[in-house]
Amino acid sequence: MSQNTATTCANHPNVETSLRCNHCDKLICAKCAVKMPTGYRCRECIKNALKIFDTAEWYDYPLGFLAAAFLSLVASGLLSLLGYISYIGVIFVFVAAPTAGLIISEGVRIAIRRHRSGTLYTTIFIGLVLGALPIVLANLIVFNLFGLIIQGIYLVMVVPTVYTRLSGIQLFK
Repeated sequence: MSQNTATTCANHPNVETSLRCNHCDKLICAKCAVKMPTGYRCRECIKNALKIFDTAEWYDYPLGFLAAAFLSLVASGLLSLLGYISYIGVIFVFVAAPTAGLIISEGVRIAIRRHRSGTLYTTIFIGLVLGALPIVLANLIVFNLFGLIIQGIYLVMVVPTVYTRLSGIQLFK
């Protein structure tokens, strides 16, 4: 006499399954299952696990935005001065932009007190871009081509540097 243990998914009552979440033991179908290194989990357990890493408070968002915007404005303004020395300035910006990104990320990290959240990083990203915007517009008004190139290089190099420093992503181990 064989025992049929297949029942229905907790989220999809018309789908039969025998798969269970390895954390809460809830029945889940293939659409609901998320493959983890230790087995399958339901999306609710994944969301609850991610909440542990979301430590940002409401005031971290304006603080992070303002710190990123201000520091980006200062760095962008200083780097735009390199645009007046033509091609040599473009070469210097490849060294100066990542350094500026490290300084900005440490300043923002102090402002947000090392709190973390995906939406907080997005807010900081927006602050970085909006902080550089006045310098970009000033270079547009005076038709400073090298200044615009430097601002483009600055943004392309600073944003990922700040994001990886704040989020703790390690590209190389």
